[in-house]
Amino acid sequence: MPDDSIQPLIQDRSSISPTPTFPTRDTMDNVDLGGGSLGRKGKVPWVLALSYVFDWFILAVFGAVGYVLGHIEPNKRPFSLDDRNIAFPFTVHETVPVWVASVVAVIVPIVIIAVISLVLVPGATVPVGTPKSLIWKRKLWELHTGLLGLGLSIIAAWFITNGMKNLFGKPRPDLLSRCQPDLANMSKYIVGGLSLDQVSLSGKLVSHHICKNPDKYILDDGFRSYPSGHSSSSAAGLIYLSLFIASKFAITIPFVAPSGAGSADAAAFTAFPSRTRLPSIKVHGPESYELPTRNQGPAPTASSMDSAFGNKGIAKHNQTVAAVRRQAAAPPIYLLVLSILPFFASVFIAGSRWWDFRHHGFDIMFGYLIGTITAFYAFRFYHLPISRGAGWAWGPRSRDKAFWAGVGSFSYATDHMRGQYRAGDEEEALHAPDAFGRGSALSGAEPGPGPRKGPGPDEADENIAYLGATAH
Repeated sequence: MPDDSIQPLIQDRSSISPTPTFPTRDTMDNVDLGGGSLGRKGKVPWVLALSYVFDWFILAVFGAVGYVLGHIEPNKRPFSLDDRNIAFPFTVHETVPVWVASVVAVIVPIVIIAVISLVLVPGATVPVGTPKSLIWKRKLWELHTGLLGLGLSIIAAWFITNGMKNLFGKPRPDLLSRCQPDLANMSKYIVGGLSLDQVSLSGKLVSHHICKNPDKYILDDGFRSYPSGHSSSSAAGLIYLSLFIASKFAITIPFVAPSGAGSADAAAFTAFPSRTRLPSIKVHGPESYELPTRNQGPAPTASSMDSAFGNKGIAKHNQTVAAVRRQAAAPPIYLLVLSILPFFASVFIAGSRWWDFRHHGFDIMFGYLIGTITAFYAFRFYHLPISRGAGWAWGPRSRDKAFWAGVGSFSYATDHMRGQYRAGDEEEALHAPDAFGRGSALSGAEPGPGPRKGPGPDEADENIAYLGATAH
């Protein structure tokens, strides 16, 4: 509420001189995804677009290098012919072949992410009157970040796993079945052990040269046990998918919002927060769609609360508990099942490598750990936390920091010169005053004053804005 010193201004608007003017409202002509100058209408700056193309190029390069690493001849660790851990039979028909694992861990997540992004995003939090072009830009951006995160997760796991496989050269559990050792000339291949007794095999290590299998691929693959590629790839793709689904459908353990969080924070979770009015400003039109006070009656007074509880009152602690318990609720279990199914599928794929005698237990666990780490990292690299981000991905980088931020910059989303966040959301760089009071904090251009609007739905908002300015 304004203080007494400006009360006459409220009672008699005719005393205000000269007549105040207000900036013209932004339209779609000012949209700038890059966060830079608003000179081009609704177009992404080429330098920003090129930076994301370069991101995909980097992923493609690492994917190609990972493919090469997976097909070079591995180091071949010496082994013992009486080692029972590598004496399992060779399984010709795998439970989950490579092509099936690729479809489940890569193709299926791509399809599901595309469907969710293009059909369910941005959801019911779009303020009334939002242009369809903005909605589709949000859909495509969520699709892009969803696939970019999936690519980062899978390719990182792929690169790390293939490099480690050939670097360590650990024998698989079925190595002896692949090897076809030359037992008649075993003495020529002994490279170590506890005994040089030529009669007993106990305690002797032989080199890989003892293997006479003519199929070089099967033999070389017998020394790629650590870590498990099926485990790392399935975890990287499917755990990422589980996180993506949980994020988009708000599937999380119920939590209490941080102290001080209010309707302003709730409005910030909407699809287009810059198009949603602040709850502190009276709204007369459909712009109030996202306000938590929509369709609510007046705030209860102390007397009305006493009446509701039989005029006996209620302890302050109980009021707090009653308020807290209404701030969160558990999501439907069927959604929890949907989000966790990809995780279960990844566990099955990893487990199949155990009963197919393709990997030792530690190899499977370590490979799965690699995929889990890359999945969590890639998801957080491009998406807000599940419990606090309302399912949205991070916005695009600013044009000034498309390729490089430099020392002293804490965010790639801020303006390079002033270090201010872009006004509005990633689709709308609105003309909000910056720290220096010069137009948009992003563009550096001062919006020209426009004619004052006549009586209408926004008149009260403009009055409040004007009086707030004069009070300073």
